[in-house]
Amino acid sequence: MGAGMKKKPLHPSTQAAAVITGAGSGIGRSFAYEVARRGGSVLCVDINEERAEQVAISLRALGTHAVALGCDVGDEKQMAYLAENAEPLLGRPVTLVINNAGVGLGGPIGEVSLEDWHWCMNVNLWGVIHGCHYFAPQLRDLGYGGIINVASAAAFGSAPEMAAYNVTKAGVLALSETLSSELTGTGVKITALCPTVVPTNIVENGRLPERRRDFARSAMTRYALTNADQVARQTLSALDRGELYMLPQIDGRLAWRLKRLTPRLYARAIGEAYRMLAD
Repeated sequence: MGAGMKKKPLHPSTQAAAVITGAGSGIGRSFAYEVARRGGSVLCVDINEERAEQVAISLRALGTHAVALGCDVGDEKQMAYLAENAEPLLGRPVTLVINNAGVGLGGPIGEVSLEDWHWCMNVNLWGVIHGCHYFAPQLRDLGYGGIINVASAAAFGSAPEMAAYNVTKAGVLALSETLSSELTGTGVKITALCPTVVPTNIVENGRLPERRRDFARSAMTRYALTNADQVARQTLSALDRGELYMLPQIDGRLAWRLKRLTPRLYARAIGEAYRMLAD
């Protein structure tokens, strides 16, 4: 057991020493507050250090040990620095990693620039790869803790004109499944979060065609079945129960089952719905 851990809590979300990427807004911020509510300490990581610091200040006002660090999760050297300095910043070994940072990208295949593909891959997929690469060995050696990787229902939904985003989230889901297998029996739990629509800043911070942006804005307000705080709370509890898959909304769970039961029907239905919306 690492220094600073007198006794392992019963659940990894309780009294955690958490590293949370994308903690400056949206689901990441909600994770930070929920970890704090459960008695944990938080290292708020965000590419926008000012936003991360604002969250950390709010948490400290509540009596939580919280610090902020600016970091581009797609940059290997910056993530290596994060992994090396997380324990000193938190004051004890890391027990929980939430790879949440993500960006949105939309448009038809062949029209989305390769530059945008690389941008999306660097944040959404390489950011999670870096987080797992550097922190999974630490948790395995500790023999306790958890990793939450924020994927999306896009990992299996395969919506048209979202290829780059879908591919990155499918990669995050596959990485989570593999990591869960590798860490079986080590005391480290893995949960892949796959939400559908959750009101966040991802649309405003993403790169989507204007018509896609307008639709996404509308969906955020009209079709969201849950909010970021609920998602964070439910996901941390799912991690405690050892659940690999967390689909917090009923529409995501229905799509998950439909695609596995009747994949050809699912693909046809998605394609027809896309054509109807495009007309």
